[in-house]
Amino acid sequence: MTMESPIPRPQVTATVQIDDARVRVTCFDFPIGAETGWHEHGLDYVITTLTDCTMMLEGPDGATSEVMIEAGTTYRRDSGVRHNVINAGQAPMSFVEIELK
Repeated sequence: MTMESPIPRPQVTATVQIDDARVRVTCFDFPIGAETGWHEHGLDYVITTLTDCTMMLEGPDGATSEVMIEAGTTYRRDSGVRHNVINAGQAPMSFVEIELK
């Protein structure tokens, strides 16, 4: 099932920087209000924020949460996460995602 946002939003720009046998490294740049679109992470991953990031996270159950992550913060998640990430802040935001193959 593909979930779509009821609100039309600009899309994130995703720039793959490395994609080899061990990792995929992607920089995500979000204009204000931009979203990733619904996706499921097929690999474990690590995120490092390049800017302060005010994210609204939409879950598959319809729940939303807003989190503020300071620039330079790193966190990791296991594969299987399914969500839509939205820039809910008042400034563009960017982070680097490293997927572990």
